[in-house]
Amino acid sequence: MKRGRALEENDERLSGGEGATVKRRHQFTLKHRESMSVEGVVNVESFDSHEVLLETDQGMMHIRGEDLHIKELNLEGGSLHVDGFVHSIEYTGEGPRRKGKTTGFWGRLFR
Repeated sequence: MKRGRALEENDERLSGGEGATVKRRHQFTLKHRESMSVEGVVNVESFDSHEVLLETDQGMMHIRGEDLHIKELNLEGGSLHVDGFVHSIEYTGEGPRRKGKTTGFWGRLFR
C-alpha cells in the first residue's frame, strides 16, 4: 500500500538496528471530549483521574478533566490513549524553536 507524502514526511525513523521503530511527530485527536489519542509522547510525568501530565516532543502537555483513564500507552511508538471527560488541554514550557524564525529585536523589526 502506498503511503501519502505528508505521512512520510511526518515520520521519523529511529535507528536501532533490527526492529527500528517509527516515531511520529506530535499531534492529538479529541473525539466528543471523551476519547483522546496523542502521538509524539516522550514520557508520562504524572496522572490521576483529574489530570494527565505528558512530555511530548513539542513541550509539556496538561490534560485536565474528570474520570481520566490511560487506556493505552506505548512509549516506544510515542502514543497514548486517554478516556474520560476532557475539560482543557494546555501546553507549558518552551516547545522546540522554529527553524529560521528570529524572535529577538532585529527579527521582529525586519519581519
